[in-house]
Amino acid sequence: MKTSLVPGLKHTGALTVLPSMTVPEVCPELSEFADMPPVFATAMMVGFIEATCIACIAAHLDEGEHSVGTDINVSHVAATPIGMKVRAEVILTHVEKRMLTFTVEAFDNAGLIGKGSHQRAIIDNERFNAKVKEKAMGGAG
Repeated sequence: MKTSLVPGLKHTGALTVLPSMTVPEVCPELSEFADMPPVFATAMMVGFIEATCIACIAAHLDEGEHSVGTDINVSHVAATPIGMKVRAEVILTHVEKRMLTFTVEAFDNAGLIGKGSHQRAIIDNERFNAKVKEKAMGGAG
């Protein structure tokens, strides 16, 4: 990681809620969601927040590095309908070795929809993928 990866980095992501991002569409294999209201799914909000954190730090990682989520503590406080724009605002608040902590918030046109914290770990892609492959083959990983 580069020396520019320091607390205070900020990033804002934006997207429009599509039908595929709603609760009933999260995962067809989870039939319990099928009759839920078609609003922006918490799972999709979390993914959007993670993607915004990834974008925040991308220019500050070395070649061959990436990050993985290790903890998320986010409340989803308001529903967002299909077609509404949402934005995520993230701030890198703490860097300890390879562990990063973010303060995160998400909004739609009407106001706050989610807030909390998120942690990510910086990984070496090659080493991480080798451990996953070993685990998939029955190793300890």
